[in-house]
Amino acid sequence: MRPTYDKIHLKFKINGISYNHTDLKEVGYSLVKEGNESEKAAGDFLLDWLDAKPKVKVKTSGSTGKQKTIWIKKQSMVNSALMTGDFFGLQPGDSALHCLPSTFIAGKMMLVRAMILGLELDIVQPTLNPAYDSQKIYDFGAMIPIQLKNSLSRIDNIKTLIIGGAAVSNSVKKDLLNSKSRVYEVYGMTETVSHIAIKPLNFTKNVDAPFKILRDVSIKTDDRNCLIINAPEITEEEVHTNDTVKLISETTFELIGRYDNMINSGGVKLFPEVIEKKLQDNIENRFFIASEKDEDLGEKVILILESENNDLDSTVFADLEKFEVPKKIYNIPEFVETETRKVKRQQTLDKVLS
Repeated sequence: MRPTYDKIHLKFKINGISYNHTDLKEVGYSLVKEGNESEKAAGDFLLDWLDAKPKVKVKTSGSTGKQKTIWIKKQSMVNSALMTGDFFGLQPGDSALHCLPSTFIAGKMMLVRAMILGLELDIVQPTLNPAYDSQKIYDFGAMIPIQLKNSLSRIDNIKTLIIGGAAVSNSVKKDLLNSKSRVYEVYGMTETVSHIAIKPLNFTKNVDAPFKILRDVSIKTDDRNCLIINAPEITEEEVHTNDTVKLISETTFELIGRYDNMINSGGVKLFPEVIEKKLQDNIENRFFIASEKDEDLGEKVILILESENNDLDSTVFADLEKFEVPKKIYNIPEFVETETRKVKRQQTLDKVLS
């Protein structure tokens, strides 16, 4: 019998305690009334999930545009949880770590997976360096890249760990080669109810493995080579993205970069994400590649550095092609960020160039 959103799995636990539908409502009320900011977010979602309405409101992250609120079917979230459970072979009674903010889709889906799949969920504060029990064995967990980086010395007790929200740096990928935890990068967005594609970051012969789509998902590209996602189990309409990709097969793709970030410099089309990947091991501070208008080139490549100064040795650009080298370096003490520490590129760029 297919699980539905109005049922709570009998094996479901939060912090070691079993809850049924009625009990969980009391937990939600308690978190909203007495909890801190992150606990209130979890409580709000639990109350929304447990009401009679078939949909919930979910905020987008706002990293690539203005933050907005959309309605998502609860059954779509159930279906997404089942797809993830099938991919990783999660079983009722498996333990899971929840250290993400419950404000956004990734954190909400950790709660849904636990309720639907019957996971024993430990919830900890969603800090950049989550304080979880590094002696306990967890079957499943999810983090953003900065949490992964800060937890590298103690993730071996998490058997399967998914990472989303931003790309994982090459240096962290190298560190993962010595980890016992199986770590995966995921691709998805609020509109696709969390991830629809997954790629391994370790325990693989191909360190640059492409993303592989989950079951009941199909993909194609438009005339811009941007990804179009068809996933009837989680969304009724095709999702047209601005993510430029290279299709490897009917079920795998390589993510190139955002179409709306593309730079046309002297007729050469450049993706900032490609340049950033070449530079990420050479620049210690956070940075990103952008462009500004140029009389001769139309657009010229620039580098935005999170620093008190813009001093960079020219040797950091040694791996770049001539047309990829930034023509100017700008610095700003702090990037503009979303609540989940994604960099708001355009807002940061506007602040730098204003």
